[in-house]
Amino acid sequence: MMTADVTFNGRLVLPSDLDWEEARVGRVFNGRRPDRQPDAVLFAATVDDVQKGVRLAKEHGWIVSVRSGGHAWAVWSVRDGGLLIDLGAFRDMAYDEDTGIVSAGPATKGGDELSPYLEERGRFFNGGHCPSVGIGGFLLQGGQGWNQRGWGWAAESVVAIDVVTADGELIRCDAEHNSDLYWASRGSGPTFPGIVMRFHLATRPLFGHLAHTVHAYELEDFAEVMTWLYGAHHRIPDNVEIVAISTPAPLPDGTERRVLLVTGAGFGDDEDHARASLAGFNACPVIDRAIFVQDAAPSTLAEHRAQQEMQNPEHWQYVCDNAWIDGENTPEGIAAMVEGIRPLFTTNPTERGFAIWMSNAPRRDLPDMAFSLHTDAYVAAYTVYEDPAEYARNRSWVDAVFAHAQPVTAGQYLGDSDMTNRQLQFMAPENWEKLKGIIASRDPEGRFHRYLAADQETLNINHWVLEHPAPVS
Repeated sequence: MMTADVTFNGRLVLPSDLDWEEARVGRVFNGRRPDRQPDAVLFAATVDDVQKGVRLAKEHGWIVSVRSGGHAWAVWSVRDGGLLIDLGAFRDMAYDEDTGIVSAGPATKGGDELSPYLEERGRFFNGGHCPSVGIGGFLLQGGQGWNQRGWGWAAESVVAIDVVTADGELIRCDAEHNSDLYWASRGSGPTFPGIVMRFHLATRPLFGHLAHTVHAYELEDFAEVMTWLYGAHHRIPDNVEIVAISTPAPLPDGTERRVLLVTGAGFGDDEDHARASLAGFNACPVIDRAIFVQDAAPSTLAEHRAQQEMQNPEHWQYVCDNAWIDGENTPEGIAAMVEGIRPLFTTNPTERGFAIWMSNAPRRDLPDMAFSLHTDAYVAAYTVYEDPAEYARNRSWVDAVFAHAQPVTAGQYLGDSDMTNRQLQFMAPENWEKLKGIIASRDPEGRFHRYLAADQETLNINHWVLEHPAPVS
């Protein structure tokens, strides 16, 4: 399409076009779509399109936002004014057998596309759990992927990126070249001062056997089960992903209702290794009260992907939030953390809504990258519904349960956050200062949008610190 003197291989869509609404929000996963209106949407077909788009934005005084997979719950890519560059066409993949590095476009779906592609080659990359999540936003936010407690955050496996800069130039960034942008790309999220066109990712050998342990408990057993899990998760081998989920589930008696599932995914060298790694779950002191126990059953990534798709129906409406939970590893500290998160798991107002508690222990030092805040456990709660009239009730519930968890909240993960509603710390203060310096250097004219937030001046600060500042001595 031609605009003035600019010709695109893709298409520039304007608000006057008949398919404007589809262009604006058609690739948004969350059915709760925002009213925000860009000035134009560019469906880029080539890197050259993206470069031209950035330069066109400069000519028009447009601020640029970027959409890779469209999964951000708060729909960060859709802004009022400016140019939205949609990278949905960039889903190609290539694997180098000599280095074990896979390169992929930012809209590549981590579970539906990248994982099967690598499995065929005997390799694995710990992408996002929901299989349709694009790797672009996922990796920029840090990458909370499969078994991060053992294999690290997915962004740690990024070895290089190809970036279109604020001047419309294409550059390679890694630890040795343009290292400031490489540093920022691993955890800065949707304020990254550039457009990542390709990720180069280190892969790992595909595990030999996946075993899955599941215990189902009544919600009234939540406190006892979670108290045990808080004491036990540090001792379970780090090749096991540990997640507790509040969700409706089919039960052995043929009924379906909300229960607490305690799960372990054991990624073993072989069946015996995977089974042995999961043995600690059988020490739960209330296991005799379990509705059912599945002990180290053989499983596959395909089965887990199918379950995640059922858990996250596309184009339903979602209101969600998250928190890094922290406290003293004492009986009193554990009791406070369990009580702080209890309403997230026991009071969800939607039939299909769910909450997760994910172990990140034993906590370890992170490499030097923008992503820099995590604790031993992460929680997120999701309301899942179809009727827009339910929004106010669900928004109120999410706000209330996370206010209840505030005394044990250290901050939040960018991937499940909505800064238009609640702003928390998401990065170490020194990393935040470094990131702001990189942005000022690489994007001095503000070509790219910053975080979608209620207050740009109070980013990376837990809101209660501002509401109740410490007294000056």
